[in-house]
Amino acid sequence: MANTYTQVHIQMIFSVQNRISVIRKSWEEELYQYITGIIQNYNHKVLAINGMPDHIHILIGMRPTQALSDLLQDIKGSSSKWINQKGFVNGQFSWQEGFGAFSYSRSHGDAVIEYITKQKEHHKKRTFIEEYLEFLKKFDIPFNERYIFNPVEYETE
Repeated sequence: MANTYTQVHIQMIFSVQNRISVIRKSWEEELYQYITGIIQNYNHKVLAINGMPDHIHILIGMRPTQALSDLLQDIKGSSSKWINQKGFVNGQFSWQEGFGAFSYSRSHGDAVIEYITKQKEHHKKRTFIEEYLEFLKKFDIPFNERYIFNPVEYETE
């Protein structure tokens, strides 16, 4: 889009299905590189990516050429397929349905990047659930706890 100038910084947070800690240190960097490639293929800019064994944080400079939900659908779908093809986990890997997305001004960029970079240190003090609920409250996003962090129910025969 000629003559379109934007500066949109979005932090995306999403978790492994049922928040099971399956992302291993041995392949997490390869996963981050794979996800970075997906984002860059859409001409967005990855500013930071990091996470824990059960979830990921990504800060991007987002171009106005794509809906955020479409980008997340591709990131999660493609990376799930890639993880399964690589055989990194026993059984079928999948991401939890849904995601969190939070916008930031440029002046907050360095702080958000530092926060994402130091995820492992941060989570020595706070659980993912505590962190996520804090984001929702901080950004004044209405939510129903009934739909957050509930494990997927499986029918038994």
